[in-house]
Amino acid sequence: MKRLFIIRHAKSSWSQPGLDDFDRPLNKRGQNDGPEMARRLGNAGARPDIIVASPAKRAKKTAQFMADGTGYDPAKIRYVEELYLGSLSVHLQLLESLFNEADTLFLVGHNDTLTRLAEYLSGKNLGNIPTCGIVALEYADDFGFTTIAGMGKLLFFWFPKDHQEV
Repeated sequence: MKRLFIIRHAKSSWSQPGLDDFDRPLNKRGQNDGPEMARRLGNAGARPDIIVASPAKRAKKTAQFMADGTGYDPAKIRYVEELYLGSLSVHLQLLESLFNEADTLFLVGHNDTLTRLAEYLSGKNLGNIPTCGIVALEYADDFGFTTIAGMGKLLFFWFPKDHQEV
């Protein structure tokens, strides 16, 4: 089985008006939620083969938390520029390109594309992935990280405020 974890970056700060969106850091809540959600993943046995993330500051820090919480070397995180403002099709192409490289993949990025990606792949109406929310999907080995709509089996949808499993 292959597993895909779609992870929205933790809560970021809007307190510096002149700061470029790309450079916005995590706020206090994000600094707390990131390690907590990573710990939950680690406790659930999630061990990524690859972590890919947007290079935006808030996504990078969230990816580093996820690496730390699951025993993944943060130096091996792959930062992919297209995950910052990339469309749904860009995200799907990235997943297809990683088909043979990983059995467990963490993808850390931004909304609204991540919610659209999770809904497309799972065939479920998730509403919105909140900050630091995690959607886990599972695929049969012969499908890999298929980009066929609805082929991902929803394992869980976790988020900091209301940890819930499906």
